[in-house]
Amino acid sequence: MTQASRQRYWPELALALIVVMSAIAAVYAKHETRKLFIELQTLTADRDRLEVDWGRLLIEQSTWSNHARVERLAREEMGMIEPAAGRTRVFTK
Repeated sequence: MTQASRQRYWPELALALIVVMSAIAAVYAKHETRKLFIELQTLTADRDRLEVDWGRLLIEQSTWSNHARVERLAREEMGMIEPAAGRTRVFTK
């Protein structure tokens, strides 16, 4: 092969190499996109599950701190009673 024929094939070889590298980069980008989409779907499902749990816990908290329930427990389990009107004092500044 002569010097002139080698120089003639060099641009074609460079273009072929660029096309192959571009194709590999496109496949890699598509693969990464799919991986990230799957991760997004997983995280979205986790977020939805946690939001449901949070709502359930808020309802449970409001149930446990219900004034009537607290008063009933104070009377039944702790034996507390409401003091007579004459036994209470109000302090102000």
